[in-house]
Amino acid sequence: MSQFYAFLLVVPFAPSAVVAQEKVELKRDGKQIQISIGEKAFGTYYFGPESPKPYLSPLRSADGIVLTRGWPMIKNIPGESHDHPHHRALFFTHGDINGFDFWGEAVESKKQQTTHGKVYSSEELPKGRTVFVKLLASKGGPDSGTLSADLNLVDPDGKPIGSETQTYVFRGDATSRTIDCTFTTNADKGVPLKFGDTKEGTFAIRLVKALEEPNGHMLNSNGATGEKAIWGKRADWVDYSGIVEGEELGIAIFDHPSNLHHPSTWHARGYGLFAVNPFGLHDFMNDPKQDGSYTVPVGDSLTLRYRVFIHKGDAADSKVGEAYRAYAAGKN
Repeated sequence: MSQFYAFLLVVPFAPSAVVAQEKVELKRDGKQIQISIGEKAFGTYYFGPESPKPYLSPLRSADGIVLTRGWPMIKNIPGESHDHPHHRALFFTHGDINGFDFWGEAVESKKQQTTHGKVYSSEELPKGRTVFVKLLASKGGPDSGTLSADLNLVDPDGKPIGSETQTYVFRGDATSRTIDCTFTTNADKGVPLKFGDTKEGTFAIRLVKALEEPNGHMLNSNGATGEKAIWGKRADWVDYSGIVEGEELGIAIFDHPSNLHHPSTWHARGYGLFAVNPFGLHDFMNDPKQDGSYTVPVGDSLTLRYRVFIHKGDAADSKVGEAYRAYAAGKN
């Protein structure tokens, strides 16, 4: 928590002098927190035990149009793809932490859900869970709202191996929505935490079908377009845009300059998986000699920061590049 507030002091986020920021409200209902911006529903943060990890779903535009896939949480949305059930709208997790898979999900037998089991799911690692511990902050305001939670990284035998703090700051105006995301992983359980080199990670959004290729348009900060030119490549940001419910909309993720291995590599797929992953060099570079792993020593932590920018029009219309430069410089 102290790291988060220290960051706010170092990198202030002042409301725009030109565009009026809208009121943000957060309302808790059991194991979920509903977020509204400008008196319009934006999304809900779910942290109950029914999911192996917390997630935010759905993400909506300023006009209320949903930009993230509803499945597997919602089963009856016509036309949605039913692949990769672990892609739960917006989430943060990694596919190999100390040999446990916190990214994938599976319904497995007790034997399979132990460290020494012989049969694993397709990701070939036993499954971990990111388990809610306590809510640190859930507060709205006239121009922003903050949500922060402590969680434990729990191995298949139910033992915490580390902890994590997730913090989100929500803002919006008449045409856009932003989420500033801060994720701090703590090696506070007596063991170091190794983020292994795998493409399965790390900060991710699963998008609606309208933003999938070939209808949707993928663009990164280097001017590359399409999955082939973007997947596994380094970039400051990646943006998806397209026609959703008759309106041209887009969504970008910004990689903060302070992040490990910045500019990061991207696990960004044409089928709608939108993820930034600083650890996946083996697969991304197609070179087993590369090593993107990182170990957090005992008593230390790793903080990663990202911004989600939901906008009208494509990347050029909404000046995504300009918005990233302002974000990177701490100007908004």
